Amino acid sequence: MTYRLAAATKAARVLKVAGVILILSFLVDFLILLFPFQPTNRVWLIDSATALVDRGIVPMIGLGLLFTGYWIESLEESSRPSGIDLRFPTLIMSSILGLLFLLIFPLHLNNVHQASDQRVEQINKKADQEETQVNNQLKQVKEQLNNEQVKASLEKRKIQEKAQITDLIKNDQKYKQALDNPTLPQTQKDLLKKFKANPQEIDKFVESQSDPEKAASQKLNQIREEKEQAQKQTKDTAWKSGLRIGISSLLLAVGYIIIGWTGLRGMGAAQGSGTRAPAR
Repeated sequence: MTYRLAAATKAARVLKVAGVILILSFLVDFLILLFPFQPTNRVWLIDSATALVDRGIVPMIGLGLLFTGYWIESLEESSRPSGIDLRFPTLIMSSILGLLFLLIFPLHLNNVHQASDQRVEQINKKADQEETQVNNQLKQVKEQLNNEQVKASLEKRKIQEKAQITDLIKNDQKYKQALDNPTLPQTQKDLLKKFKANPQEIDKFVESQSDPEKAASQKLNQIREEKEQAQKQTKDTAWKSGLRIGISSLLLAVGYIIIGWTGLRGMGAAQGSGTRAPAR
């Protein structure tokens, strides 16, 4: 019996120490995350909320271990909690954490939404600048094409480009090396295969590459596709972050509030019954 009592006492002490360490480690992380305090910085608010919610389960586990330790002590007859009774302050902390995570839920969703809108606006602005640049370059090229010297230079470049492609597809060794080259984009490899199967496609390709309007149109299409992809990626990331952190924060809030308020009510009831007992 003495051995069981000693073992239970040791187990209770280990559980309480482990619980306190987990709670303190979270509080230390919390203080570090708050420094430097930047409540007007939306990125800081999002990162801080994410970090807090990701660590939010740690003190809950600590509370479970701590109260399990006290429960084991209470099973022994005439046993009293050894050392300082941490149940009341930790229950207060649990209630405060519940309110904190409850506030994080709407604030984080709002910050993520605003950050996403701001990022999308930046993407649109950058794409508009690039489109304007392409249109200005097209205008300049059109003006230059009126110059006979520029026209002659362009024709010479077309002949050289066609000769290079023709030489590549006719030389089996160079052609094979190009297809086996891991650094060569797959789109260019597909073009080489197309030219190999039908050499007449070379003239069409060279002409399209030399046509400033077609080149500008391709560039504009590329800019718009990249803009749409960037917008979609930004919105998807914001949606996932808001959903994950928002739901996790709400669940943590519910858990901590239930633990805190139920525990405080239970301790109040226990103290009340203990106060009335001598009166009988």
